[in-house]
Amino acid sequence: MKFQHVSLECFASTLPDEIVTSDEIEERLRPVYERLNLPAGRLELMTGIRERRFFPRGTRPGQISAATANKAINASGIPREQFGAMIHGSVCRDQLEPATAAAVHQATGLPGSCAVFDVSNACLGLLNGVLLIASMIELGQIRAGVVVGTEDGRSLVEGTIDTLLRSENLTRQSIKGNFASLTIGSASAAIVVCDRRLSRTGNRLLGAHCLADTSHCNLCEGGSAAETFGDDRPRMQTDSEALLHAGIDLATRNWEATRRVLGWNNKDVDKAFTHQVGKAHRRLLYESLDLSPEIDFPTVEFLGNTGAAALPATAALGIEQGHLTPNDRVALLGIGSGLNSIMLGWEFHGTPT
Repeated sequence: MKFQHVSLECFASTLPDEIVTSDEIEERLRPVYERLNLPAGRLELMTGIRERRFFPRGTRPGQISAATANKAINASGIPREQFGAMIHGSVCRDQLEPATAAAVHQATGLPGSCAVFDVSNACLGLLNGVLLIASMIELGQIRAGVVVGTEDGRSLVEGTIDTLLRSENLTRQSIKGNFASLTIGSASAAIVVCDRRLSRTGNRLLGAHCLADTSHCNLCEGGSAAETFGDDRPRMQTDSEALLHAGIDLATRNWEATRRVLGWNNKDVDKAFTHQVGKAHRRLLYESLDLSPEIDFPTVEFLGNTGAAALPATAALGIEQGHLTPNDRVALLGIGSGLNSIMLGWEFHGTPT
């Protein structure tokens, strides 16, 4: 898909204050490490993640999303009456119904004429939201929209730790399916998408391509564990090695298709933002796509894997810290369990003034 009239106007992020290091997690798991003879430092060594962040217990995702969405809307300078869509795109939501987007819409003061709904697609929900809003703008249905999401990994990480400590039959092999759960962190991100005629930046969304390989839909599965573990905290089982290679294969094929849509070759790409998983994923992704890792802006070392918020929050931080310069052609490289991949080409010119 190609776009002629759409601007990715601005990104915003909200990060938690509480920091939990990989060393702290391993200290809590010391009985398990000693029983299985696992070396300390394994978690950071294998993933490159030294710390992640958590929102306070009891925090509702919509509460943080509202603050992040307001931050992005205010930064865009676009009057609220011009917004025609509010999408909440993270895995974490306030409840099954109504849509978390409803509470965020109420808190942001957007007009009642907005389309208001949730989108869920593992680590790609916010990018799906971007493409939905962009398509509505391209068709002339709306003039602007905002997609936002908040992921809070506290309950998954703490639930996984408790499960591992209680497990009597755990082995060095069986613990591997829980390993990815310990890499999860928390963050919130929002993106304002608008008609180019409303834009103050000229940050054009040039095009995008989506590709799926659902033969691998069972490599990463998560959800409520109430029946199995006696509490409502989520648990996740991940075949990390198989997911890594299947995801990189899908990303490689999707990058080829995305370049055809955009009319780009690799030399045309000035900067990139990717989904943040771990150091092995980052290294193999850039090798497979034949892109220089120097164009990347990594955050996984201090944020961990923050799900659907990872790529847009990383973009927000990269923009704040000067990773992009005017006229950069930017690749947004999204991969999520399922497996799905969404990649976008973006022309950056500046931040709203």
